[in-house]
Amino acid sequence: MDISIILIYLAAMLIFGWWGKRRASNSSEYLVAGRRLGGVLYTSTMAAVVIGGASTVGGVGLGYKYGISGMWLVVAIASGVLLLSVLFASRIQRLKVYTVSGMLKLRYGIDATGASGIVMMAYTLMLTVTSTIAYATIFNVLFGFDRTLSVILGGLIVVAYSAMGGMWSITLTDVVQFVIKTIGIFFLLLPFTWSKAGGYDGIKERVGDSAFSLGTIGTGTIITFFVVYTLGLLIGQDIWQRVFTAKSPEVARWGGVAAGVYCLLYGVAGALIGLAASALIPNIGSSDDVYADVALHVLPIGLSGVVLAAAVAAMMSTASGALIATATVARQDVLPLLAKMFGRTRPELDTSDPEADVRGNRLYVIAIGLVSIVLAALINDIVSALTIAYDILVGGLLVPILGGLLWKRATGAGAMAAMAVGTIGTLVTMWVVGDVLANEPVYVGLISAAIVFVAVSLLTKPTPAHVMAIWIARSSGKAESEPERELSPIA
Repeated sequence: MDISIILIYLAAMLIFGWWGKRRASNSSEYLVAGRRLGGVLYTSTMAAVVIGGASTVGGVGLGYKYGISGMWLVVAIASGVLLLSVLFASRIQRLKVYTVSGMLKLRYGIDATGASGIVMMAYTLMLTVTSTIAYATIFNVLFGFDRTLSVILGGLIVVAYSAMGGMWSITLTDVVQFVIKTIGIFFLLLPFTWSKAGGYDGIKERVGDSAFSLGTIGTGTIITFFVVYTLGLLIGQDIWQRVFTAKSPEVARWGGVAAGVYCLLYGVAGALIGLAASALIPNIGSSDDVYADVALHVLPIGLSGVVLAAAVAAMMSTASGALIATATVARQDVLPLLAKMFGRTRPELDTSDPEADVRGNRLYVIAIGLVSIVLAALINDIVSALTIAYDILVGGLLVPILGGLLWKRATGAGAMAAMAVGTIGTLVTMWVVGDVLANEPVYVGLISAAIVFVAVSLLTKPTPAHVMAIWIARSSGKAESEPERELSPIA
């Protein structure tokens, strides 16, 4: 029965993907759902893309190992969503761009900011790869497939429904995944594990008071979670692309706040589930196996299938969101930059044929999806790869992005210098320390980038007045109109 539920879920994803295809009539519809998602759809899709395998399977595993203190990873992620929504989402939504690099170009008026697309693409691609590997582990447990076959099966399903209708397909599947995750975590796994473990008193008697301490995981680890994940969420293309889908600044702000609060509750629930599991099944070898073991051994057949489907839903929602983000950055930012580097001209889009442009976007999604499947089958040290991507993202891009949003005196020269120094500082520190998982690289990157950003901005001429005028008009919502111009593939 559990296998049947998973198969029904996977079939439903393909059906909703096909349904979304009918709405993807042009690039705006395909990449950002026409910028017209209301509160319910926006909140659901934002929560779905943020709550992935790390928050679900990883969050329960941390709860198993550290007790309630295991919630801090997801709390840090939720904090990023809340900060982005309260402070920046309204302005970002009004910009009417498609990528983070598009925002940088609009703010600073220089094409060189397209280089940031390479860093962003590396980050979103690794996010796609890690999610692909994560849900493949569930397929391995259920179907008995080997790792490679599991990766191919899950990856092809995500690529199929993502490519068909783009952001509309992803939004529709995200809503289903949001519902499944909510039922699986809050209404099944949490009450069943706590009931079988004897509630608060029974769990406390078995595992002791330390499991209920908020600081068990360590102050340094908690701080690092907030630096890497909270700040990473503020500038990630996968998250910004969801902000671009909101139909108004108000939806972007308050829908995001609702998603952030949901994520906070989700993090606490995951830690509590892991805490109860440590009392029920004390000898699980790997913390990553806790979620599946609890689902299979604590819940009745059928309900365990729903909970396992919730894990797959969490991973697939993140994978599909990261996939379309990677394809968007590749087409909008990286390919134009490479074309310029090699002296090739990238022609403008023929707006008279929007269907051809949608096909172009679809091909990018398929191509990036196939690359992610191959990488997922080959790469073993996923934690290191994702950590490198996150550290470079935060160390190299956070300062110029937030600086551009907050400081009018910031200049393009300052932004470019900060990107270069922050990225190099992060990578060099990784090499000096000899550990890509160390905390120091991202701090060195951030501090060095901030110093250079301020110094170079003050020493160079202010951003041209006409560039700032366009930026202010767009970010304040006073621009009369903005054609959503796309770029066609390289001829």
